[in-house]
Amino acid sequence: MDEKQLLELEDKAYELRKHLLTLCNQTLMHIGGDFSVVEVMTVLWQYAIKYDANNPQWEQRDRFVLSKGHAAAVTSFSQAIRGCYDAEDIYKEYASDNGRFGMHSCNLINPYVDVSTGSLGHGLPVAVGRAKALRDKASDSRVYVVIGDGELNEGSMWEGIMTAAHYKLGNVVAFLDYNKLQFDGFTKDVMGMDPMTDKWKAFGWNVIEVDGHDIKALVDVVDHLPSPQSDAPTLVLCNTVKGNGISYMANSKKWHAGQLSDADYQQAMKDIEQNYKEKEEKRNGRSGKNYGCA
Repeated sequence: MDEKQLLELEDKAYELRKHLLTLCNQTLMHIGGDFSVVEVMTVLWQYAIKYDANNPQWEQRDRFVLSKGHAAAVTSFSQAIRGCYDAEDIYKEYASDNGRFGMHSCNLINPYVDVSTGSLGHGLPVAVGRAKALRDKASDSRVYVVIGDGELNEGSMWEGIMTAAHYKLGNVVAFLDYNKLQFDGFTKDVMGMDPMTDKWKAFGWNVIEVDGHDIKALVDVVDHLPSPQSDAPTLVLCNTVKGNGISYMANSKKWHAGQLSDADYQQAMKDIEQNYKEKEEKRNGRSGKNYGCA
């Protein structure tokens, strides 16, 4: 990927964050978990996924399953940036009686949703079933699935993990949002799962560990994925921070879900603007700091 493409993805991630904060200023949503996967979703929807925004049922498309179904808002806005619909539609319809967009994704009302999710622990097993069906049809499409570390407390997830390895489904690529927090607290306190990498490897998966907020690193992972015809499913373990980039929200279980007050909204917008400027200055080889020169 050249520098221009990387900058375009950074711009889209910034746009995505602004959409999420604006919506959260209007209504209740799962903002913490949305922000932990902004870069992952940007790379998936704006770079990795083979998709036709004008034909959501295109047979040759890659499939996408949001196993951590409460991250529906970041998915909807990612699809809007891809061109599936207008972002303004999300603002108008979110959590309304007849709207296509809500706190969890539903394929009964939104044709751009492959699988309805919300009850944790089900998305990955369904993704594995989809991958097996594609393999049986000799398709070269992949199934991308975004999962949360908290839902790995569910036994159904490990059944799916075991099944994918048993059937040698190299067309499954799971991105683990490893932010180490869930609704009730830190995952290590609710149900410890470390060593995470070793567990997945023991179940027969190819494991790649990456900074989940580094777009360049995520693109590099996507560029070097094994062939969808390979024999081992792939886990991309993304080290992330819940509420990443927001001063009062980062690594706080308080912001698993909530609505931003006007003051919180203004502070959050300042935070992401400052983060974006710092990234821009770093790219330009400047520190952006004043060392006392008048």
